[in-house]
Amino acid sequence: MNRRQRAIGLLAALGSIDALYLTWIKIAGGKAACAGVGDCEAVNASAYSEIAGMPVAALGATMYLLIGVLIWLEAHRPALTEWAQLAVFGLTLLGLVFSGWLTYVEIEILREICPYCIVSAVLVGAIFLLSVIGLLHESPLRD
Repeated sequence: MNRRQRAIGLLAALGSIDALYLTWIKIAGGKAACAGVGDCEAVNASAYSEIAGMPVAALGATMYLLIGVLIWLEAHRPALTEWAQLAVFGLTLLGLVFSGWLTYVEIEILREICPYCIVSAVLVGAIFLLSVIGLLHESPLRD
């Protein structure tokens, strides 16, 4: 694994922890430990925290876990490198757009901030940038 792949793997692992924590809080009906920063409860209990009954955080956890699998495939299955790089790019682009929408909802509609959601948005943004770097500098698509 190269440094970019390791960085994406680490960021995806952190994102998975963040999203799984929020999923657990949502399903268990617990209170997130926000330490006085923002109002996690208002955000996590809002109508925007679910899609068709599924917690949005569970979708995030799924995305981060898929990114981890794709990075592993990119690093260990040369025949799948190009496909895996494009899949990470596409997945993180969707994740970034969705995170942008959710951040807008937090700020403009709910008027509350969930620090865990902001952390997730930053993580998916960083993974997106690293995926673009991979496509520009390492991809067989360039040849």
